[in-house]
Amino acid sequence: MATVSSLSAEELGSSAQRDRRHRILEATIALASRGGFDAVQMRAVAERADVALGTLYRYFPSKIHLLVSALARQFEDSQAVANRRPIPGDTPAERVQHVLLRATRALQKDPNLTEALTRAFMFADASVAGEIHVVGLQLTGMITRAMKGADYVEGEEPTEEDIAISRVISDVWLSALVAWVTGRSTADEVGEHVSTAVRLLLR
Repeated sequence: MATVSSLSAEELGSSAQRDRRHRILEATIALASRGGFDAVQMRAVAERADVALGTLYRYFPSKIHLLVSALARQFEDSQAVANRRPIPGDTPAERVQHVLLRATRALQKDPNLTEALTRAFMFADASVAGEIHVVGLQLTGMITRAMKGADYVEGEEPTEEDIAISRVISDVWLSALVAWVTGRSTADEVGEHVSTAVRLLLR
């Protein structure tokens, strides 16, 4: 019933299949927003998305695959909004801080959803490598665009240094979100932690 990894939108051949995948992710996000990680049950997702349970498993092999894919979808939506206008800030550090703090505030407005997505990211094992890779690419793209500012060229490959910096910043940010979700830090402390990491890496 399960497959190795989730089916991406690019792997689906018809608009009906892509629409079905979209409905599944929408249902997942709605359930997670209402009740957090535990509220996302595969049968409940299937019912809300109006798909057969077997179909859901063909698209997403497990709850963790499903939630990490939903996390990627959230980052994709955030990046699409951010790309509509120039990023404020005169330096790479200022622009990256702006982007990440804005994303942090958006996630903190929906704590149940953020709890579900970050827990899934924490629990993900090697079988979810493909979905984790997509999340990483989106974060790298978001941070690289902010670092480059007006010099960013759409489609241009980031340098190895850009990728390395983006990965470290992403790791710090996700770790800070986990600390907030688990009650080990406040919302303000998340912002301070991320800002400090960005300043040290991009000074």
